[in-house]
Amino acid sequence: MGDRDAEDLTDRRLLALIGTGDEGAFAALFDRYSGNAIGLARRVLRQPFMADEVVQEVFLSVWNDAGAYDHTRGSVRSWVMLLTHRRAVDAVRREESVRRVAEAASREPLPVPDEPGDALERSWLREERTLVRESLAGLPEPQREVIELMYFSGLSQTKVAERLQIPLGTVKSRSLLAMKRLRRSLVVMEP
Repeated sequence: MGDRDAEDLTDRRLLALIGTGDEGAFAALFDRYSGNAIGLARRVLRQPFMADEVVQEVFLSVWNDAGAYDHTRGSVRSWVMLLTHRRAVDAVRREESVRRVAEAASREPLPVPDEPGDALERSWLREERTLVRESLAGLPEPQREVIELMYFSGLSQTKVAERLQIPLGTVKSRSLLAMKRLRRSLVVMEP
């Protein structure tokens, strides 16, 4: 049996222990592969803070569902790296989507009718505006400031970073977190 085979058997034992809630086994697996996972995530994302978040998500999913590993499909190391790569690519896609929406919003603000045609439409529009204002008010100040500058002042993320004198990555993470909170808040509030 080679070193790699012995290492994989040890990793599989760690996963079995993690499945029972063994924090020591989790720490050992984390120590073994987190450095490689962070390196991979940073190469894909090119933003250390986002790479760290992705790796946290990966190891959280390992902790929550160690039983998802299938030894017939590869080693534990390759499984962790595959999870990391998938999550990093998903994060890149989300960031790209947020950037496209923000850029589109800054170029062409969506028209809101001054006088909707009927009383029902006016009432609905008032309720929606109220829900959005309440959701915005519930955001932490740094996140709310970024969203207001992007969507109400029509600034790109780069311009927001320049105005607030913070890194572009910080603007991106604040806008992503704010949009997630707004989405959860507005979905919960809908009748």
